[in-house]
Amino acid sequence: MNDTNEAEPWLFPVESYDEESLSHFLGRFRRQNYLSPSALGDLAGMGGVVARWERFHLNPFPTHEQFQALAKIVGVDSFRLRDMLPPQGIGMKCEPIRLCGACYEEVPFHRMQWQYKSVWKCDRHKLKLISKCPNCRAKFKSPALWEFGCCHRCRLPFSSIGEFQKPS
Repeated sequence: MNDTNEAEPWLFPVESYDEESLSHFLGRFRRQNYLSPSALGDLAGMGGVVARWERFHLNPFPTHEQFQALAKIVGVDSFRLRDMLPPQGIGMKCEPIRLCGACYEEVPFHRMQWQYKSVWKCDRHKLKLISKCPNCRAKFKSPALWEFGCCHRCRLPFSSIGEFQKPS
């Protein structure tokens, strides 16, 4: 009964957003389906690697075969999953996790480009990205853990953080 095809009909689909980070998408998919990172990895035949990807630890970078195996489980095209990670040659910061509260207020998800080394501001809103809660100063957790869309410590909604961001 370990055949992944038998599990697929029982999984709830989750739509991905354009520009969404793989970490945020995987967290949303897991919560919708009551899965841990290791359980999702086991369904895809990859074990614990999913937990590493959720923290943006991409060394070694996921293979095409891994994207295909994950795509079968999550119901999203493998190339779309690949697009949820930085393009080849683009440097990325695993930490700190950054966000634009104004973007999050419009559509609540973590955008992959916020983690690019070369990005320090939101091009859309012309605001500096923020990496700590402006209320309690806690660093943001991995986007996979953004279940309630707020600071894990003081519960300040991410959607209200835009008003604390400085213009770039």
